[in-house]
Amino acid sequence: MNPLDRFGDKLVRALAQRTSRRGILSRAGTLLAGAASVPLLPVARASAQIPRGDGIPPTKTDDPAADPGNPRSCDYWRYCGIDGFLCACCGGSANACPPGSVMGPVTWVGTCENPADGKHYVISYNDCCGKLGCKRCFCNRNEREAPEYWPQKNNEIHWCLGTPNTSYVCSVSVVIGTALEKDAVVPEP
Repeated sequence: MNPLDRFGDKLVRALAQRTSRRGILSRAGTLLAGAASVPLLPVARASAQIPRGDGIPPTKTDDPAADPGNPRSCDYWRYCGIDGFLCACCGGSANACPPGSVMGPVTWVGTCENPADGKHYVISYNDCCGKLGCKRCFCNRNEREAPEYWPQKNNEIHWCLGTPNTSYVCSVSVVIGTALEKDAVVPEP
């Protein structure tokens, strides 16, 4: 018997002495049941029609007086929590992905102050995914960013999960609605 066969024989015999057939079958069953439940996890898919901002009246931001600033600049008021390439420089706009890409359904959120009216707005930052990135107008602003263990307020995570192609292109900032005032009291349900 050659040394490799002897080593394999010793390894298999040691394994057989420490485990039972029932234990191995139990572990294999647990593994199969766990693997079968992975598709049941609550992951939003990009192909699903995800309503954004239900019940919140759309914020008019087409008026330059109501929406001051340049969407191709990092200093634009909506970009206070953005991290990535600006879609406005990549063929899209501040709130729309460029052609050929799809908006990822997973998002991080922030609140930014519009200097035109002094109000704070809830901004949904979404990554656009699906083709090669344009790598123009990189912007990394981390105002009020939370640590990575609070992912919905962290901009360092790759947010193209749930899309057919997870290649990152750029990031958009969608105004969802107005934020509560600083001293406002939220009524209990």
